[in-house]
Amino acid sequence: MMKLSFQFARRKDQGFSILEMMLATVILLVGLVAIAQLVPASILLNYRNRTDSAALVFAQRELDQFLDQPLISTSFADQLGNTCNLGNPGSPNTVQGSPVVVINNLALINFAAATVPNYSLTYSDSTDPNNAVFDVRWAVIITGDGSSISAKRFILGVRQQGGNGYFQPVTLDTMVGR
Repeated sequence: MMKLSFQFARRKDQGFSILEMMLATVILLVGLVAIAQLVPASILLNYRNRTDSAALVFAQRELDQFLDQPLISTSFADQLGNTCNLGNPGSPNTVQGSPVVVINNLALINFAAATVPNYSLTYSDSTDPNNAVFDVRWAVIITGDGSSISAKRFILGVRQQGGNGYFQPVTLDTMVGR
């Protein structure tokens, strides 16, 4: 039988140098700091998304109440007890209520203008742990000839008041007719 012999080359035990370890540590720390900066940004975005969602849900709920009213109605009391004007049939084809601005062919409520009584309200979200307060405003455009109404267009905007930072208003624009 043939005898196999293995020779192991004796090598000097080698490891990482201190310079390689320091470089790897610096790279790891840079990555951890970058990831740590994402956490507060994601918390802020989550908060803003929750606020936008709450504003949108409230705007839809309020607009649904507007749409449920007969075309001839000039006002009603919403579920929260607020008096909501729905326009004056004697002033057709004009913007009634909160001022509107047109930006990129989109009609938006002008929140820089003063509030108009019975065309605005303040809503406090009791389910929000931060007690978010929303400014709700709307405008109505009645289509008709002054004696009969054929349609109403509602432009409703909601934005958060206070809080940290600037929050874009949510705007809903719809029309109901017969």
